Amino acid sequence: MRINDVSRLTGLPISTLRFYERKNLIPDTFVQRDANNYRIYAGEIVEFLEDVKMLLSVGFSVEELSLLVNQQLNLSEEAKKKIVEQKIKEIEEIQKRLRKSKKLLHATLEGKANFQTKC
Repeated sequence: MRINDVSRLTGLPISTLRFYERKNLIPDTFVQRDANNYRIYAGEIVEFLEDVKMLLSVGFSVEELSLLVNQQLNLSEEAKKKIVEQKIKEIEEIQKRLRKSKKLLHATLEGKANFQTKC
């Protein structure tokens, strides 16, 4: 499929897809060139990019994801594992803060929060 199709199916602008390619975030296995040197994307790219969008939404940077998927960098499995484990820790901290915030909001609704006026 062409880049327009990938953009439409993923909701990502073409400029973002090209940026991901420049940052080596899209593995070569998903992109081929036709006789006119146009990019032809494998159908599996859509699911891959949906995963990328989700990982970016939980705090991964493009650079971190590039390290995880770029085979040319020869990053060890242990190094990749450490990146993922660190991100899990960060997400767990965010979850803790969210639980605490939710508890405070419930207390606010019940009129039991220290800082508030009545809701």
